[in-house]
Amino acid sequence: MNDYSTDLKRIRAALEEAGDALRQFTPGAVAASAKAGGDPVTEADVVVDEICKQALLREGEGWLSEETRDDATRLERSRVWVVDPLDGTREFVDGIPEWCVSIGLVVDGHPVAGGILAPGPDHLILGAVGHGVTLNDRPAGTTATESAAGALVLASRSEVKRGEWEPFFRTPVSVRNMGSVAYKLGLVGAGLADATWTLVPKHEWDVVGGAALVVAGGGEIRLLDGTKPLFNQPNPKLSGFLASNGHLMNQVQDLTSNLS
Repeated sequence: MNDYSTDLKRIRAALEEAGDALRQFTPGAVAASAKAGGDPVTEADVVVDEICKQALLREGEGWLSEETRDDATRLERSRVWVVDPLDGTREFVDGIPEWCVSIGLVVDGHPVAGGILAPGPDHLILGAVGHGVTLNDRPAGTTATESAAGALVLASRSEVKRGEWEPFFRTPVSVRNMGSVAYKLGLVGAGLADATWTLVPKHEWDVVGGAALVVAGGGEIRLLDGTKPLFNQPNPKLSGFLASNGHLMNQVQDLTSNLS
């Protein structure tokens, strides 16, 4: 089994440096502009992107980030860093503490190491395959919940607002809506929630860091058709995904298949 301890150190160092840089910005009082698709971007996104690139990227590795022009040479690399400098920029701009810096390492298409820094709730979640997961340096991992009845599922605030979660409110699961795809996945990986999913497309940079934490913590991530995702694709976008602890995945798959 590969030893990802050096990668975890690099992830921690990048997140700590990013956290220091983010102190110059005040969530809720940050100027934002709109990107081509209408999503907001701030100076903080750009600053953190450069910090992560400098701290993580080594010769022979690939890079995929929301705030960096895509370079197709990543497709030739075995090891690829997938980064979202600020996942949940809307929440950051609005002053809602549900945003994070997300870092993931993909090896031959598989998410093997990741880290999430969420300064608002003061969560640093780190993990890698074979190393487990820590939450603020304490051992963590996915929950042991075995029944979907009462399981805590984290939903996208924007998806709830659009009515896409209405069918699930009529099921036995307990739904909590919040921002940031990566942060929701990180909370599942650290055992602070049982599952999360989205039935709409998401970019790889939204998913990889948190997916690595789910897998490292003993959970599972699938595509909507039940297959395991392979990352670092030419079109880095998933049609949707499911993530949960290992006990619940089949129930999650059945629930979403029947109601979607």
